[in-house]
Amino acid sequence: MSMQAQRTTSGQTTLVFEIGLLLLLSLIWGSSFTLIKVAIPTIPPFTMVAARVTIAAMLLVLIARVQGHAFPDRGSVWAAFFVQGLLQSALPFTLISWGEAHIPSGLAGVLNATPPMFVLAIALVAGRGRQTVGGQKIIGVSLGLAGVAITMGPDALSGIGTSAPLAQAAALGASLCYALAPIWGQRFSKLPAIVTAAGAMSCAAILMLPAAAVLEQPWALPSPPVDAIAAVMILAVICTALAMVIYFRLIRTLGPLGTTSGSYLRAGFAVALGIVFLGERFTWSGLAGMTFILAGVIAVTMPLPARRAKEPAG
Repeated sequence: MSMQAQRTTSGQTTLVFEIGLLLLLSLIWGSSFTLIKVAIPTIPPFTMVAARVTIAAMLLVLIARVQGHAFPDRGSVWAAFFVQGLLQSALPFTLISWGEAHIPSGLAGVLNATPPMFVLAIALVAGRGRQTVGGQKIIGVSLGLAGVAITMGPDALSGIGTSAPLAQAAALGASLCYALAPIWGQRFSKLPAIVTAAGAMSCAAILMLPAAAVLEQPWALPSPPVDAIAAVMILAVICTALAMVIYFRLIRTLGPLGTTSGSYLRAGFAVALGIVFLGERFTWSGLAGMTFILAGVIAVTMPLPARRAKEPAG
């Protein structure tokens, strides 16, 4: 096998692995909508998010220390961590948690499947990445949106007229945060993923702990049931700590648009988890929607073929 063929095979294997990680991340984050719905009746949003990010931050810092990583000592890096923690965790987690107290989780999932649209809009408006936002990626985004609409079906959108408009705006605001976060997160590409995740999550905890204390006084709340506590623990350990390590890796390998394309898969997995664990009925439209979603993700993440230079005539 030639060296060129070996490099091509290696590149294809790497891409398959990264898409596999994207699938895993989407499954983890897709389950978060169900877990939030379990916890929100007895644990208010600021308290839930503060517990979630604090537990995740402690776990990530411990793992980073055990692995022998040193944290940056420059103030500018920590200032950037604060922005990342706000965009990726503190603000969107709070918006989604508050929103799910007022609208169905399915509707929140639909509205939260829009980050790739925001990424494309930001890239086009800012003039960055215009050369790489070609027809293939636009088609991929369109396929993904169509897949979300087909998967969730008209029933998921039937509550729009009666649901709280601010809750819907909150879910869309979270999507905007998720679009901005990977763009901002590219500046940490030289740091190990675990260090970036630990630093950003620690800053999110610093932001959320005083907010929860002032706004909700969690020490005065009734004790939540066991299932709500278990939901928050899973949100912290799996849906936040583990997910963030995968997330910051994917920012480096798939880029912001490829990483945010997982938002389509989150919606699809939310439907699948509902069928398996909540007894929701299977529909052929759901299967068709998942097909569109996967096609869209492949189109968004697959690199464009290199163009050959034209040979001079004669």
